[in-house]
Amino acid sequence: MNTPESYLLPAYRTIGESLIRELAKLMSVPGMVSLAGGYPGTELFDRDGLRAAADNALASAPVACLQYGPTDGLPALREGIAGWMDEAGTRCSVDDILVTSGSQQGFDLLVRTLLRPGDMALVERPTYTGPLRLLKIAEVTTRTVGVDHDGLDVDELEAVLREAAKSQGPRPKLLYVVPTFANPSGATMPLARRLRLLELAVKFGVVVVEDDPYGRLRFHGDPQPHLLGLVDQIPGARDWVVHLGSFSKVIAPGLRTGWLIAAPAIRRACLIAKQLDDLSNPGFTQMTVARYLEAGRLRAHLPVILSAYRERSQAMREAIAAYLSPRVAVNVPEGGMFMWGRIRNGASARDLLKHAIDEKVTFVAGDIYYADQTDPATLRLSFSTPTPDQIRTGIVRIRQALDRLGPA
Repeated sequence: MNTPESYLLPAYRTIGESLIRELAKLMSVPGMVSLAGGYPGTELFDRDGLRAAADNALASAPVACLQYGPTDGLPALREGIAGWMDEAGTRCSVDDILVTSGSQQGFDLLVRTLLRPGDMALVERPTYTGPLRLLKIAEVTTRTVGVDHDGLDVDELEAVLREAAKSQGPRPKLLYVVPTFANPSGATMPLARRLRLLELAVKFGVVVVEDDPYGRLRFHGDPQPHLLGLVDQIPGARDWVVHLGSFSKVIAPGLRTGWLIAAPAIRRACLIAKQLDDLSNPGFTQMTVARYLEAGRLRAHLPVILSAYRERSQAMREAIAAYLSPRVAVNVPEGGMFMWGRIRNGASARDLLKHAIDEKVTFVAGDIYYADQTDPATLRLSFSTPTPDQIRTGIVRIRQALDRLGPA
């Protein structure tokens, strides 16, 4: 006999609860130290600035706040986003911008408008879990390209694209990449790789989706330009790059404010898809963010966030050097929220996590970030939420968990 559950599409039945969400439930355990979730530090939210912006929004633009609004976003917010992009060195028109509910909605719109079941998409190995789930639900064939300390391996990418071009199977239509402080690897692509990536996109006809939620969280080194900011250096590249941005990591994720910038045809298709999704983002939220940007509060508050993350990153780096370095190899990013590690003897990070939870510390086992060629010895450590003292305590507890796991 049929049941309502039997009507569920297979993809929704086979995707389980997120490991990160499961680990988040452990944060309420007394004494638990979480190095797992990629959340902004809660105490770093500019509550006074956001309260003032919200009051200003409702007082000065009540209709825009409370009435239906344009699907592509309120003009005041799109102007603010264009200014924010310009500060990072990327010029764009207000008309290029589609406001989204975080960058993940932007990727969902792209998958729905560009890809059919059986099409091929490329992602980094490892990569953020959200796109992996979306591609699986869309029944898209997902193939991975390796990442090293300089981000996406463009030599491997070229080899994959050449192989696909010679085969009788589907050719990649889309590449999802986080070029700056990637989740989970923390890696950042240097300029030469970014330009080479754009050349390959034009040559092989691949839409490059640049997700940039962490790019402004740089606390060491020199900034790298957006892929979108480089398109004029590579003839034909502008049509092949879609930029996804978000204020979740620099203002607050609860505001669900992101954006998509794309060539006109792709943007129009995504706008139609968004109309079917939600008509538009909430006007009150949009206008609050717009007023926050207009007042210069984000520009003024960002150094506070960067100072905290610099201190926490340094605390994690020093604790790892003191307690984990003989057992775990870990990258050291120049910004973002994450450090990516690998247990040197190849032991399972899932097995380590079981012991770590007993020691009252959590991290994310790295196997969830792979679409193929999984490396079970990898793990992600987040330094954005805990204090420096909590970070040091957490790393000591991971060392104790390693001792319980067995000899090196």
